[in-house]
Amino acid sequence: MSNICAGIGRGQMTIADEHIAHHRHVQALYEELLKDVKGIKMHTAPSPEYDSNFWLCTATLDPELRIKGQENAYKKVITGAVGGAAGVTHTVESATTECQPNDNVEALRMALDAAGIESRPLWKPMHKQPVYKDAPSYVNGVSESLFKVGICLPAGPWVTDTHIHYIVDQIKKCIILNS
Repeated sequence: MSNICAGIGRGQMTIADEHIAHHRHVQALYEELLKDVKGIKMHTAPSPEYDSNFWLCTATLDPELRIKGQENAYKKVITGAVGGAAGVTHTVESATTECQPNDNVEALRMALDAAGIESRPLWKPMHKQPVYKDAPSYVNGVSESLFKVGICLPAGPWVTDTHIHYIVDQIKKCIILNS
């Protein structure tokens, strides 16, 4: 580890407890505000024996959940670097791949983006990343199934309760009722 990285890490340790408390608060607020929303489930710790820092606040969408604009998911190639490393992108000819989130996840991500909210699908499983396409992998299908239905919601230290209420309101507006 370089001296610069060590210095940054040491500085972050002085506020780690504060950041973890904030992330747990954000997670609890998402859970409370989304608990009665049919088809959306916040990822939670499986039992009190687990101690998550909730650095990511993730939700899964029931495959049957319908989102406004879902019919337009994957119709357009995204040109930004959402989730890209250092803004690195590459040219593609199709907006779809053989391993991608469900249409409702993409539609929700697009609707949130239009409302000024950055979200992203769960990370694509490593064995599906182009750089690892020929590498050995030991999988059971769980990572692919979660990638298809999962979305990461904003949770950083700058996210306020007001932001979370706005995000949840936008999510609720996107859902087609009686689906």
